[in-house]
Amino acid sequence: MATNLTDRLSRLVKTMRGQARITETNVQEMLREVRMALLEADVALPVVRDFIARVKDKALGQEVIGSLNPGQVLVSVVHKELAATMGEGVADINLAAQPPAVILMAGLQGAGKTTTTAKLAKHLIEKRKKKVLTVSADVYRPAAIEQLKTVTRQAGAEWFPSDPSQKPHDIALAAIDYAKKHYFDVLLVDTAGRLAIDEALMAEIRDLHAVLNPVETLFVVDAMQGQDAINTAKAFKEALPLTGIVLTKLDGDSRGGAAMSVRQITGAPIKFAGVSEKIDGLEVFDAERHAGRVLGMGDIVALVEEVQKGVDLESAQKLADKVRSGSGFDLNDFLSQISQMKKMGGLGNLMDKLPAQLAAKAGQADMDRAERDMRRMEGIINSMTPLERRKPEILKATRKRRIAAGAGVQVQEVNRLLNQFEQMQGMMKKMKGGGLMKMMKRMGGMKGMGGMGPR
Repeated sequence: MATNLTDRLSRLVKTMRGQARITETNVQEMLREVRMALLEADVALPVVRDFIARVKDKALGQEVIGSLNPGQVLVSVVHKELAATMGEGVADINLAAQPPAVILMAGLQGAGKTTTTAKLAKHLIEKRKKKVLTVSADVYRPAAIEQLKTVTRQAGAEWFPSDPSQKPHDIALAAIDYAKKHYFDVLLVDTAGRLAIDEALMAEIRDLHAVLNPVETLFVVDAMQGQDAINTAKAFKEALPLTGIVLTKLDGDSRGGAAMSVRQITGAPIKFAGVSEKIDGLEVFDAERHAGRVLGMGDIVALVEEVQKGVDLESAQKLADKVRSGSGFDLNDFLSQISQMKKMGGLGNLMDKLPAQLAAKAGQADMDRAERDMRRMEGIINSMTPLERRKPEILKATRKRRIAAGAGVQVQEVNRLLNQFEQMQGMMKKMKGGGLMKMMKRMGGMKGMGGMGPR
């Protein structure tokens, strides 16, 4: 949905430049493009109709102010309505209950419930400082219980054992009893999914809901499902009082229509979005920011957060002290900078959060080349001895040939890396007066310096 809608709206902004006001004619022209983009993105037809009607109502007759043109004003209206359709701002998870607060995870098989359960556990441990227990009530899918055990361990939460021979009802009762006795703040219950909606699944999950009386019933839906997500959402809404939605695989090759459709059909707010396969790849969903991403406005707030998460201020301080003392910037430090970039998800991940026009200037081919270069540089430095990394000046022809062979590259690549390193070394020398730490503080200190220690 993102690139398609962005491209169509960008063209419209250009074609409508110079027009003095928004009229019935130019609104119709724009709405035709928006309608096509949304339908191609698999947004449900009733949702599209409602959305278009609201945009038309808000846009008609709006005066074009100062430096804006009608296209830009219409994009602004579309942005506001997109955010409103996907939910206003941020809907936080509700933990206001006598511990343990129970969160029930519902959805079809393959939507990513089990992984999302562990990701949510990690989020609650790190962001909300909660003691979390997980349990699987999925007694049908082979290895579902073991999968939850594995991902729970990765998340740093505790897992409650269950067995395929048990009834989900009994598993739920045992888990909640254990959670109470051991003073857990939150109990996350992973439920069984089916390949399609069936009455047995719905009856079972209704029973679990009655037993557990959860504070949150989260509907986990695959963002790549498109139109199918609508039918699933309707069925789960009829069976359960859903309190929130988790969209998974938003980083995949999805057309993104599910985000708009599911919110509208269920009336429940989107609370989280799965943005990568990693265990920390769960973001609190912000409708305003997601709408900006869809329209190619980028997500600068997420970019700052990514940098804050990735920049290890302790190692930055050590590097600053080292440079300031005159002991120099060596290849170990260079490798550390590459590692920090990888922690932030690489260049591609950062580029995704930039406005479309800026990202387009870099180009996907340039990004791919830069990512490959980073991996190659890492391989070359890892092929060096500790002494060679500390004293690159000792690298003569014989050593370079050995390093190139070890990294599987040509000697020219080693020379290129050393040239780039020398340039960076020169830059570091200029920062000897403490400029480096100032720069790192600016990167990490936009929201204060709290919570930014080593990860």
